[in-house]
Amino acid sequence: MSAACASFPTCTLRSRARAHAARRARASRASTSSPATTTTSPERWAVDVDRVCVQYTRGASSTPVQALKSVTLRVPKGSLFMLLGPNGCGKSTLLRALAGLVPTSAGVLRASGRKAFVFQNPDHQVIMPTVGADVAFGLGGDESFDEDDARARVEKALALVNLTEPDAFERQVSTLSGGQKQRVAIAGALVERPELLLLDELTTFLDEADQRGVIEAVRNAVDSSAGRVTAIWVTHRLEELQYADGAAYIEDGKVVQVGTGAEMREFIRRKQDAYVVRG
Repeated sequence: MSAACASFPTCTLRSRARAHAARRARASRASTSSPATTTTSPERWAVDVDRVCVQYTRGASSTPVQALKSVTLRVPKGSLFMLLGPNGCGKSTLLRALAGLVPTSAGVLRASGRKAFVFQNPDHQVIMPTVGADVAFGLGGDESFDEDDARARVEKALALVNLTEPDAFERQVSTLSGGQKQRVAIAGALVERPELLLLDELTTFLDEADQRGVIEAVRNAVDSSAGRVTAIWVTHRLEELQYADGAAYIEDGKVVQVGTGAEMREFIRRKQDAYVVRG
């Protein structure tokens, strides 16, 4: 496997963007619908968050901090949905609440199906010496298939994240770039066949090429699942919105805007312009 894996051709990305346009609009409309008025079957939603609050205490302080304040959000199944907002706004807290890693203090949170969480730093998650061994790690307790079956599942997961070179399975993890390690972490999540991928700022420490490889890997995993896999992606990089079916902007623990990727870029641009004017 080469040091930098090949990315999708530009023409393919453009055709995918056109193909996803209608679905992005539907995802945006669905995500903003009111739980009190909708009559759509709940089976449509991968995530259904209704007035959820999360609070915690900071240090020795006895005064609780409200990390999430009555958040309501719906995400359709089979979509790549992004959460954006300033540092400390609550977007990662919402992701962790969806994973069951932090408790909620009020509201109802539904996140159906098997979940998998991928952390910001792949070194916290990629721990085995070879790529194949690391991706297969999550299958260790499953005795329903033999070694050949396990290898086939690992290779399928690696293909979904565009790690398809002949030596990919045996390659030493220590030889991978940051973006390749991140894709191995994603493959390790996919091999367990989750229905909900929870992805926390995966591209923060990556250069442009690795960033593109990681986001394209997630987009491919969603597109190849025939609607079975939904991905929730926390990011601060506006250029990644071109891959999203929908997005929400969180500020001070509240969802203040939901829309398509293009709508979200325009919303953030207006906020930035207003800040410059006030400055």
